Amino acid sequence: MTPSFADVSAVSGQLERALPPHVFAFGFSFRKRAIVRRFVGDVKVRFIWNSSAVSAGSALLLWGSTPLPAGLVPDVRVIRIEDGFLRSVGLGADLIAPVSWVMDQRGIYYDATRPSDLEFLLQHSEFSAELLARATSLRRRIVDTGLTKYNVGSGSWRCPQPGRRVILVPGQVEADASIRFGAPGISTNMALLQAVRTANPDAYVVYKPHPDVVAGLRARGQGEDEARRWCDEVVVHVAMADLLAAVDQVHVLTSLAGFEALLRGKRVTCYGLPFYAGWGLTEDVLPIPRRCRRLTLDALVAGALILYPVYLSRSKSEEKCTPEQALDALLAWRAATGDGLVLWRKVLRSVLRSVLGIAGRKR
Repeated sequence: MTPSFADVSAVSGQLERALPPHVFAFGFSFRKRAIVRRFVGDVKVRFIWNSSAVSAGSALLLWGSTPLPAGLVPDVRVIRIEDGFLRSVGLGADLIAPVSWVMDQRGIYYDATRPSDLEFLLQHSEFSAELLARATSLRRRIVDTGLTKYNVGSGSWRCPQPGRRVILVPGQVEADASIRFGAPGISTNMALLQAVRTANPDAYVVYKPHPDVVAGLRARGQGEDEARRWCDEVVVHVAMADLLAAVDQVHVLTSLAGFEALLRGKRVTCYGLPFYAGWGLTEDVLPIPRRCRRLTLDALVAGALILYPVYLSRSKSEEKCTPEQALDALLAWRAATGDGLVLWRKVLRSVLRSVLGIAGRKR
């Protein structure tokens, strides 16, 4: 039966309530284990590194696109966990805990090789007038307050050549699973940038490297040091929300910046297959035949920000909250944090760079 979402707690709430009293979790780092326990609530979690402990008919949590462990018995319910789309004030690569996760039983939202719970929800759900009105309010508040996934960066930007059409090309971490599973054609930042420049020779093209790369916590993409060959300007530290407000279009592989641009009424072209492509809201270079429904922007928002994620209160460690309450928490968090890293996080970032073997480099 196609679910009805008049009850706005559906999907993520149903999935959470449907978890059995005991679940297994395979391959999670010690840091993520505490976060897993918080998001699953009263469910008892047994963390394992060997699939032999998992019995038929049980539930197994995996992070993101982690492959199924070898030797897993049949009839195991696999649930994949990943960061939500409103995450934190600061980077996950800086080990900053999220306020939202998604739990997906079909796949995961960035894996376009198969349907996910989010795709199924967007393809088949009935969105009530009440839910769409809620999504409208949520979207407007996100835009008005300048919230994004990570909420990092400061300052403003304006095109130095007024009158030119401005295209933003957001960089991604090329080793990420979202590229491996969502970009079957162009799959590098520089190839994307070259394609955008070739198709738009008269536009003012801006390239923004991924914040994890800027922080020195993830490796640069192939040839990324030569970005200025293909764009008019490289913008680094400006907050994504402020940059989106100043551009006309956004061209992406699978970057969440494309979704954040849609929220702000920007024209978005997708060269890969992100979760928000294929619904009639973006210009898509690649076809997605499975996604044959035309959605309104607020239906997409309802699915991606209200129904799909699980939000966790920052004030009460075990308490779930609504997306509206999560927005309140993010705004308070951002106001308390300010623009820069505190000293201990700068030290931690240096340690992480050393552990990851990535040289930090200021721009």
